[in-house]
Amino acid sequence: MQKITQPTKEKDIKREWHLIDAKNKVLGRLSTEIAMFLIGKNKAYFAKNLDCGDFVVVINAKDIKVTGQKETKKKYYRHSMYPGGFKAESFQELKNRRPEEIIRHGVSGMLPKNKLRDRFLTRLYVFVDENHKYADKFTAK
Repeated sequence: MQKITQPTKEKDIKREWHLIDAKNKVLGRLSTEIAMFLIGKNKAYFAKNLDCGDFVVVINAKDIKVTGQKETKKKYYRHSMYPGGFKAESFQELKNRRPEEIIRHGVSGMLPKNKLRDRFLTRLYVFVDENHKYADKFTAK
């Protein structure tokens, strides 16, 4: 009898749903926790070349915290690829305008920079407050 570890196959992957409340949580620590669920590192059959991750729903994105002076000094940059299209926005401005983008940006930075990153991010759902349309996914547990 041979004892060989069997490779993970696509049909063996089981996706779960995780609800995370971002109220008064620190952005970096929350981002690493979310990235771990999206990648699937918490699973026994994890394989880094496969998309083994779960679905993650984040609520209360407007109540996210940062440490130190990042509240005033942290900047988010983007460019429209047109001349003069460079935009810089502080953490506080982005938090007032679109707080869900802060979490999405933080989680994106924690994910591996490869072809699977876009697939991981499609399973991340971020909501500004506690109202979301995926409540039926969590009542079955």
